[in-house]
This record gives sequence, C-alpha cells and structure tokens, in this order.
Amino acid sequence: MTGRCWTELRRPLRAVPVLTAALDRYSDDHARDKALYLSWLADAYLTAGEVEQAAAKAGRALELATGVASIRPRQRIDPILGQLSAHKGLGPVRALMERAAG
Repeated sequence: MTGRCWTELRRPLRAVPVLTAALDRYSDDHARDKALYLSWLADAYLTAGEVEQAAAKAGRALELATGVASIRPRQRIDPILGQLSAHKGLGPVRALMERAAG
C-alpha cells in the first residue's frame, strides 16, 4: 500500500524500492495482486521518465492479467498503455502496444 501511495503522490524515487520489495514477496500464483503491483511500478517508472522500464513492467503486468478473472488489473494497465503510446517510437514500447492490441 505504501508504494501505491507514493506512486499516486508522484514520488517515484520513494515508490520504486517499496513496490519492488513488495513484488519480491509475490509468486506468479498471485497473478492478480502481482499484476496490480506491477502496474503501480510501471506508473512510477513512467513518472520518473524511465519509459523502457515502465514498458517492461507494464508488459509483465499485462501477461499476468491475461490469466485472471478480475478486470481490475487491466483497468490499471490501460491508462499506462495510453501514456506509453506517446513513446511508441521506442522498440520496447512498440512491442508492448502490439502485444496489448493482439
């Protein structure tokens, strides 16, 4: 929760280590929760200007969200994809957009 709050407050330098530590505690068996935390981490990286890191984390969140019944992770990922689309000239972002569309 702390990492999410730092992300919402647009404080990525505080959010990233907290979210990374939280993610280390989740296995892929907790796909919904892990996808949500990855979406907040992607958002924090985007705020920090780390577009490729944001794309990588959003991509992993998208992978995990595909296998869960909850729509909440995808609802969190879609606005991040929208922000990332401004950087679709970057290979990792372009690849993510293609994966998200397909």
